[in-house]
Amino acid sequence: MNKPFDNILINKSATVKEAIKLLDKNAEKILFVVDEDNELIGSITDGDIRRWILKEGELSDTVVNVCFKETYYVNTQYHLQKVKEEVYKRKIGYVPIVDEKKKIVDFLFWDKLFDGEIKRKIKKQLDNPVLIMAGGKGTRLDPFTRILPKPLIPIGEKTILEIIIEKFSEYDIKQFYLSVNHKAKIIKSYFEELQPEYKLTYLYEEEPLGTIGALKQLEGITAKEIILTNCDIIIEADYEDLLKHHLENKNDITIVASLKHYNIPYGICEIENGGKLVNIKEKPEYDFLINTGMYIINPNLLWYIPENKFYNATDLVEKALLEKKKVGIYPISENSWIDTGEWVEYKKAIEKLQL
Repeated sequence: MNKPFDNILINKSATVKEAIKLLDKNAEKILFVVDEDNELIGSITDGDIRRWILKEGELSDTVVNVCFKETYYVNTQYHLQKVKEEVYKRKIGYVPIVDEKKKIVDFLFWDKLFDGEIKRKIKKQLDNPVLIMAGGKGTRLDPFTRILPKPLIPIGEKTILEIIIEKFSEYDIKQFYLSVNHKAKIIKSYFEELQPEYKLTYLYEEEPLGTIGALKQLEGITAKEIILTNCDIIIEADYEDLLKHHLENKNDITIVASLKHYNIPYGICEIENGGKLVNIKEKPEYDFLINTGMYIINPNLLWYIPENKFYNATDLVEKALLEKKKVGIYPISENSWIDTGEWVEYKKAIEKLQL
């Protein structure tokens, strides 16, 4: 089998955590699960892992328990036209070719099958409004933010805010709202000179209104689900799938949450009864789901937000839970969340984006 395909194969004994790391490096976001003899068992995508996490599955479990077992494949005597029809219908990028023992010997892939004539990944147009919270002072990026507002901090040749908007523009979203307070005139002047194709409407905060207080200004303006995000995070995700997840699960709020792995480099002492040692966990590892600062919010929840008062997203989540509304989670990998809000993370963002 061709060496270039090695990066999309994973052994059945590998863990879900190992699969996440490989998928982050894989442009197709798919891995094929094989045994020691390269026999095809199934496939695993970030969607499979997302469903596994939401079912409270362990990241330490093996991929053979998570993967999709009905993966489409062909034998070495495949009929080209039938394969093309099936690939087009399923919109899949890779098709394993297997021998009589179901051992993978090669792959067919979209570009070769259609010779570049038909594009596979055509992103759906979304007409949801996007609100970017950009009213903060950005004190964690001092001294840059003494001069520039946080949304205009550069990453390469573009500002953080432009990069965030471009991620949404890939889905042909054209309506953006920007909550502003600190150095609002500078932000507005910058975009007036830029003259972008998308529409940018400013929501002015006379006083800081927290991470979500400005959202109140959209009450009665839209009937569509609102995508809300902070101005210092970049989320590498399929926004179409995110909205689909929100709607299919009938969520009132969906929180985009990133996996975060922590390794404690010490032995952890477990005690009871006033100091009696029960156990020592040597260098334990923990996995958490971290709130990234991106949400999908149904417009009927906006009436919970008080008028012209400091109000955080966590306040709205707590209120929604109190009112028996459904709050769901959309998990993404650790590398899909780029935080630029403080110096250490800002430097990592530049390296990650290869700018």
